[in-house]
Amino acid sequence: MSDATILELVGVSKRYPAPAGLEEDVLSDISLRVNAGHSVAIVGPSGSGKSTLLNIAGSLDTPTSGKVILDGEDLAGLKATSLAKIRNEKIGFVFQMHHLLPQCTVLENVLIPTLAVQGRDNFDAHQRGEELLERVGLSDRIHYRPGEVSGGERQRAAVVRALINRPAILLADEPTGSLDTSSASSLAQLLVELNHVDGVAMVVVTHSEDLAGRMQDAYSLRNGKLQAFGGRK
Repeated sequence: MSDATILELVGVSKRYPAPAGLEEDVLSDISLRVNAGHSVAIVGPSGSGKSTLLNIAGSLDTPTSGKVILDGEDLAGLKATSLAKIRNEKIGFVFQMHHLLPQCTVLENVLIPTLAVQGRDNFDAHQRGEELLERVGLSDRIHYRPGEVSGGERQRAAVVRALINRPAILLADEPTGSLDTSSASSLAQLLVELNHVDGVAMVVVTHSEDLAGRMQDAYSLRNGKLQAFGGRK
């Protein structure tokens, strides 16, 4: 497994305005390194800043101070068009809600990120989409619409959509949060397999100790600081 660093946060802080002209620190001097093929979980109570941290890592938000370096490139100062290209080609996002378009089939939803990639061969994209959907057990659902499949199947389709452009890293925000216990366990196992077999680096924000325990490293986010979770060093 490569030791190349895919994502690095260096001294990241995030501050928001508060009443009476004060400011509130949501994240304080956070540093984190994620190497190729590595998996990291971040747990913490609601409102602790987990989603904010993930959004900053994925260039959906900017830190008040500190650096975000993705695949060797400092994201600070990049134009919106450059950041959008990086998000589409190097980062796969999975959210608590699947955000599939209801009017599109499962396969069409999976292929949406490929539409913005210049020079992408349509046949290659379709073939990869079908192969990934088969791997996650959705080969018989590719022509169904989201409303015609289960919640767990919709979330698996969302994972495939996140992987369609072969991203350098997968960022998942409470991916099992809206699922029943059985579907959540199946999705957690899928993420582990993608990490171990395909070597997809990932950062997973979760309330689930079960999911966190399946990642190679886990941290707790409290009072704006990252610390080892569950006795891990």
